[in-house]
Amino acid sequence: MVMDGEALQEKQERLIAFWKSHQGMPERELSAFRNIKREHFVPKNLAGMAYDDQPLPLLRGKTISQPTTVMIMTRALEIEPGDIIYEIGTGSGYQAAILGYLAGIEGSVTTTEVIPELVEFARTNIMKAGLHNIHISEEDGSRGRPGAEFDKIILTAAAREFPKELIAQLKTGGIIIGPIGDAMQQDMVRGIKREDGSLSLDFLGPYVFTPMYGRYGFME
Repeated sequence: MVMDGEALQEKQERLIAFWKSHQGMPERELSAFRNIKREHFVPKNLAGMAYDDQPLPLLRGKTISQPTTVMIMTRALEIEPGDIIYEIGTGSGYQAAILGYLAGIEGSVTTTEVIPELVEFARTNIMKAGLHNIHISEEDGSRGRPGAEFDKIILTAAAREFPKELIAQLKTGGIIIGPIGDAMQQDMVRGIKREDGSLSLDFLGPYVFTPMYGRYGFME
């Protein structure tokens, strides 16, 4: 489906207007959505659907989440300039790009993906977006980076629980978010790390994500 730039922008602005009036989405997050062009992160034949509020297929059963889901997760993470962020499930790179934009040049996003074709697709898309604070690694990211500390952690694939290794690498007061449940349906769960290492949990509603690989997910 082909659509010119003006028509895409109109669809983008309709989504922004909806979020402002119905969800009170902060202007910083809206600015990220406006500046990171979603049409660059979907297959070319689906570019005209980039601002339809629905997930779109990528490859090998993976999808790019619908715009509202991306922005709900982004808002829940409360990204600040300078944040050090870790993501499991790069996909096309779109969520990482939104987060990288918000973290700014003093922050960074480390994101992992197990599907080689998506790793290359995401790297190309991130280059198009002109972002230089995003680092993509081809691996199962459920163990995080031993010895590292992160301000924010995001899972963009369904998991049975938050990986214990990631919780250990989350700073006190840091936020982790992801779809937690079984392979068929999950709850979007946000955890804020307490001083004793436990998480204070918020449940943001039911979702269905593609499964995460590895021992915390549903696919080997």
